[in-house]
Amino acid sequence: MAGLTLALTTACTGSGGTDTNTTGAEASGGEVKVEISPEDGATKVRPNLPVTVTADGGTITDVQVEQSGGNEADAQNPADGESTDGGDEGQAEVDKVTGTLNKDKTEWVSDWNLIPGSNVTVTAVAEDKSGEETEVVSEFSTLEATPGKRLELKSNFPSSGQEVGVGMPIVVNFDLPVENKEQVENSIEVTSDEPVEGAWNWFGDKEAVFRPKDYWKPNQKVSVDMHLAGTEASEGAYGVKNYRLDFTVGRKQVSTIENDDYTMTVERDGKKIKTFPISMGKATTEKYTTTSGTHVVMEKYDRLVMDSSTVGVPVDSPEGYKLDVDYAVRFSDSGEFTHAAPWNGQLGEANLSHGCPNMSVAGAKWYYENSLMGDILQVNGTDRELAVDNGWGFWQRSWDEWLDNSATGKADTTDGKGTPGNVHGGAA
Repeated sequence: MAGLTLALTTACTGSGGTDTNTTGAEASGGEVKVEISPEDGATKVRPNLPVTVTADGGTITDVQVEQSGGNEADAQNPADGESTDGGDEGQAEVDKVTGTLNKDKTEWVSDWNLIPGSNVTVTAVAEDKSGEETEVVSEFSTLEATPGKRLELKSNFPSSGQEVGVGMPIVVNFDLPVENKEQVENSIEVTSDEPVEGAWNWFGDKEAVFRPKDYWKPNQKVSVDMHLAGTEASEGAYGVKNYRLDFTVGRKQVSTIENDDYTMTVERDGKKIKTFPISMGKATTEKYTTTSGTHVVMEKYDRLVMDSSTVGVPVDSPEGYKLDVDYAVRFSDSGEFTHAAPWNGQLGEANLSHGCPNMSVAGAKWYYENSLMGDILQVNGTDRELAVDNGWGFWQRSWDEWLDNSATGKADTTDGKGTPGNVHGGAA
């Protein structure tokens, strides 16, 4: 959208003074000419168009973008992405429209999109060579998001305020299909105290997953700014709300199960702290074979009903079962948990389970109490490989494969300096 072609000049106030124009989107004062796009008075501006400020004959010294109203208030799904420790301040921070200046400081372009249905005021200040300032204001409104086409979060893992293990992925589930995956990826900025390379993959059109190249370094904070408002997920479907997620990576705990040795060893921060006798899947069929690979702890229950019908085996069949188990820790979506099995008299001697690693009551209780969502559980030695989309089997992909499956195809460094590509749509 072209900027307003007005040349409004006000009286000079002398070196270091300010010329102010509040009625147009272009002004000249002294030797500097400032232009803002979208133009003053524009309506129904696509929220994914960039805000652009240019200065001819001077340099840009300040740009402020304020938004009011908008479809953000219509969001139906708060999910778990809203900051639990930043409150209103955290929300204001993620809603802030920042921008990037070019090297010569003659052009400023907004980093993120605008909230649909909002009233926007852009105030830009530029300075000529003598130090004389010119201020320009553009006021416009953005297109509202259509009901039924308002992209929101359905769920996210982890939740704000949670402490997680070093293998924790960032899992974002949307309520609508996403076609413009690259723009959505670029709209979510992950920042960590210890910067790493990471990237997004998609599992279907509604689930996006961020994973670092290697495990997170322990004992650090990670924030996720989801600049979804104004991002066009698919034709005519816009995000209506921004979210901030803050979590902490705790100590490094990696547990390794050796199928042939009937043992599970737990290492914490590189030191072996526990070894448990176990009994794995008896492997008479695929569904009774424990999956091998790099698993991630997903959730845990102090008591859980395990029902064979959930994996296709009727309870009343010869192989059926329905049991109350204690201290269950899930590590896949195919019904695999570590849990207490006081009925199994051959722990450490034979594999007799229906696929879950059986443990003593004391061992299962310890593992339950000392596990975090995101801890790594490595299983070795079976002939059933963990699929990448079975639970959080995301570490099953090599880093090269993970990058190849990213919509951007580029690594995103979590240093707070932005995302790899563009978040905006095409020209109006």
